[in-house]
Amino acid sequence: MDDKIRVTLVNYTRKPLETVTWAALISYWEGWETGAFERMSWKDVESHLPKVLGYGHESILEHATLTFAIEGCSRVCSHQLVRHRLASYTQQSQRYIKLNPSDVEETFVIPESVKGKPGLYQKWKDFMKNAMELYEESYKAGVHQEDARFILPQGVRTKIVVTMNLRELKHFLGLRACERAQWEIREVAWKMLKEIAKNEELRPIIKWAKLGPRCIQLGYCPEGELMPKGCWKRTREKWKALAGSKPEV
Repeated sequence: MDDKIRVTLVNYTRKPLETVTWAALISYWEGWETGAFERMSWKDVESHLPKVLGYGHESILEHATLTFAIEGCSRVCSHQLVRHRLASYTQQSQRYIKLNPSDVEETFVIPESVKGKPGLYQKWKDFMKNAMELYEESYKAGVHQEDARFILPQGVRTKIVVTMNLRELKHFLGLRACERAQWEIREVAWKMLKEIAKNEELRPIIKWAKLGPRCIQLGYCPEGELMPKGCWKRTREKWKALAGSKPEV
């Protein structure tokens, strides 16, 4: 875990689950009307939404969007994130914002697999420190930060805003919350899921839409023998803890 990677749910569609339920009702309720939206109650949501999603009718999830702020992840991670094309992204610019490095750990993400090897870890830190120094030297020599940034490793930390509808978010979590996903994007995925779980308006959709890795969505592990031993049990318990109760903030 990297405690410098922060994920915050900053905004979402007003009355999100009411919106999704209201949209679902247009398909089979003859009395559907625009004004019915404001009359939607939580009882209506509980009566209709789990049933509709249980039938596999997920296009309705596209009517609710969520916006997250992600800070402190590496550009290795953000490159994976933006591959999910049915989403909107705005990322901190290295062209307009000059990097002001304080120390290696604050400026770069270094994997735990490297930190566990002291000699190698020191070489990584030395390399990244040299890269920062050369970046500063280039800038002071008159090279604009848009060109000086070419020297920076991909591990440099960044900030990015992402907006996804619930259907795309389910697809994202299915792939990236899996234990076989790269560790950093997996950490971001679970932190996004935790943000949803902390929100009383949104928490029920975790269970109803099975927001989580594909083993949760499908009821079995599609990766089969490729998965680590005990993964299915660990993942199921972790997901149930989020879906069933409000976690500590």
